[in-house]
Amino acid sequence: MRFLLSQKKSIMKAIFISAFQAFYDEIIAIFDTLTIKGFTYWSETQGRGSNAGEPHYGTHAWPALNCSFLIFVEDTKVDELLEALKVLDQTAEQQGLRAFVMPCENML
Repeated sequence: MRFLLSQKKSIMKAIFISAFQAFYDEIIAIFDTLTIKGFTYWSETQGRGSNAGEPHYGTHAWPALNCSFLIFVEDTKVDELLEALKVLDQTAEQQGLRAFVMPCENML
């Protein structure tokens, strides 16, 4: 069976965000400001930055944890979102926030 996808083509991007757990409320506020409604959220993710910052492993030695989001937005919102996330990251650079933008080829 073949599914028919929307004839209207808009350019969409997938954005994966990994951030210090304490940034959750600020990230949601950014989504609200930019009218980004849909997202997938993981409340506890672990990781270590590639350049600097503290590991977030949820252990006794490294007790902090990250959270992660996956969102899909129109191409026109990407730059504004990344700029707002960059400003937030600069408030606590050692804790870390990263966003990765990928193309969204199609959706149902």
